[in-house]
Amino acid sequence: QVQLVESGGGLVQAGGSLRLSCAASGSIWSSNVMGWYRQAPGKQREFLARISSGGGTNYADSGKGRFTISRDNAKNTVYLQMNSLKPEDTAVYYCNCQQGGNYYWGQGTLVTVSS
Repeated sequence: QVQLVESGGGLVQAGGSLRLSCAASGSIWSSNVMGWYRQAPGKQREFLARISSGGGTNYADSGKGRFTISRDNAKNTVYLQMNSLKPEDTAVYYCNCQQGGNYYWGQGTLVTVSS
């Protein structure tokens, strides 16, 4: 089992920045893919970014150029740096770990962007 705990959410004004963190614990493999998703009120959960153990990244168009995913394998932690935030970025942000065909989710952290 893998446990994921997100942190770093909060209230920020439009144009501001936040850095989200996700600490993983439990049965962490050396090879996995960590990702960030978000779910706005009344909408489906959407993919934002993913990063492999080797550092390869993929981004959704919604965050490309504004969001940067990174990871510290020694700390089993993945980050999402979010810049130039917009009110439409308001959502609960979830961390995801994919390993061995299993998918694990954190409890989410709320990001609210005021106009």
